[in-house]
Amino acid sequence: MEDPRLILSLRRSGIRDERVLAAMTLLSRSDFVPERLQDIASQDEALPIGEAQTISQPYVVALMSEALEVRPGDRILEIGTGSGYQAAVLHLLGADVYSVEVREGLARTAAEHLQAFAGPRLHLRVGDGFAGWPEAAPFDAIVLTAAPERIPVTLVEQLAPGGRLVGPIGGQHEGQELVRLRKSDDGTLQSERLISVRFVPMTPAPLPT
Repeated sequence: MEDPRLILSLRRSGIRDERVLAAMTLLSRSDFVPERLQDIASQDEALPIGEAQTISQPYVVALMSEALEVRPGDRILEIGTGSGYQAAVLHLLGADVYSVEVREGLARTAAEHLQAFAGPRLHLRVGDGFAGWPEAAPFDAIVLTAAPERIPVTLVEQLAPGGRLVGPIGGQHEGQELVRLRKSDDGTLQSERLISVRFVPMTPAPLPT
């Protein structure tokens, strides 16, 4: 169970989706961070998880989960499994989660963190996030936990009509914006800026040697 002070902080910061707050209450963020950071895991800040990657600030996780408008049974693609924390939140919201992580070490650690959620609604793979998960498409929602300079066309193509894509966009120097895209029934996109953010860059899989 999460520290109730963190959940109160999320409420005060403007998170209104009670299902998101309930899901995050059921988790303990300390289960998703390195042992040396477990004492500060309930603080509302990003923390390092190794390989120059981070677990996002709880407020940002809550905001992104809220912006995805998750419905039970939604098929959701996550680009960047990281620690597994965002995938756990989406799973508790009733989603069928497909999560891709490019770094094998992080993917192994995330799978350990997510053992309690193992089952037919959680799918993990090591792969290139820019490619998505085409054989499982279309997705009702897509979430990016790392920032590309622009939304990959391949991911837009894997978003179902009426679907939502939430993620940070922008380079490491000019600043990033958390955006939500909505795909209409005719395939056109509507974009909405949420907040300014700073995420690690989204990187492709290395070329084979």
